[in-house]
Amino acid sequence: MEYYLQLFINGLVVGGIYSLVALGFVVIYKATKVVNFAQGELVMAGAYICFALTVQFNIPFLWAFLLTLVFSVLLGLVIERVVLRPLIGEAHISVIMVTVGMSSVLKSLVQLFWGTQIRVYPQVLPAEPVVIAGLPVAPVYLAAFALSAVLFAIFSVFFKYSRTGVAMRATAFDQQAAQSMGIGIKNIFAMSWCIACVVSAVGGVILGNINGINSHLGHLGLKVFPAVILGGLDSLLGAALGGLIIGVLENVCDGAARQLLGLGGFREVAAFIILVVILMIKPYGLFGTKEIERV
Repeated sequence: MEYYLQLFINGLVVGGIYSLVALGFVVIYKATKVVNFAQGELVMAGAYICFALTVQFNIPFLWAFLLTLVFSVLLGLVIERVVLRPLIGEAHISVIMVTVGMSSVLKSLVQLFWGTQIRVYPQVLPAEPVVIAGLPVAPVYLAAFALSAVLFAIFSVFFKYSRTGVAMRATAFDQQAAQSMGIGIKNIFAMSWCIACVVSAVGGVILGNINGINSHLGHLGLKVFPAVILGGLDSLLGAALGGLIIGVLENVCDGAARQLLGLGGFREVAAFIILVVILMIKPYGLFGTKEIERV
């Protein structure tokens, strides 16, 4: 029983990171109706920038983390202004293919500057585990889950109560109507990409402190996609719950497969098996908006 409780706790931590990255998916989709397939590479870019500032430039971790967030905002602005703004009015598939190409460019740049070997962050928190309900939990796991929860709460309040958040929700509901009310659609698009880059960078830094980083970190975007589908592609609450559910199920199923069947590597495919089941039962996810098209 303790073994499965440990898997559950670890799954919650991973799920919290999934929720943050899923938030980036949802924000961009709600504002632009485009699925960003470079989300995982944004996670990787943020993780490597923080690593470079901390290890290569010897900047204290807290300042390196804050500078990474500033870099993420600038990266979001550059992507929106230079790459995506010229495609406004084009078919959605064209924009999606551009995000696929952008993922390859970001991955190639990371491999060019840092190579493909695993990089390890310097230890920031104590290694001595904290005992919770009789189970040892590493402080970095507790900090990761707490940071994910706090950031998600901040962004939820921002979207619900702030003027900019309301404008983003209005744009997601009807771009033409929002523009007629004086909302700058282009500015909303830029804000969406900045938020997506920031939450992705935070997720990358958290993962870097737990497992280290390498160029395969970009694959996280594909692993988070089942969480987005489970929660609903246009639901912030769905992104949070979907990430937690996928993280826990992925971890517990992998542990059970190892213990009961002697099978390793089930973690890599568990999320996609869950995705197939979700799409067969509830194509719009738990909280997604069901769209009815008349033919």
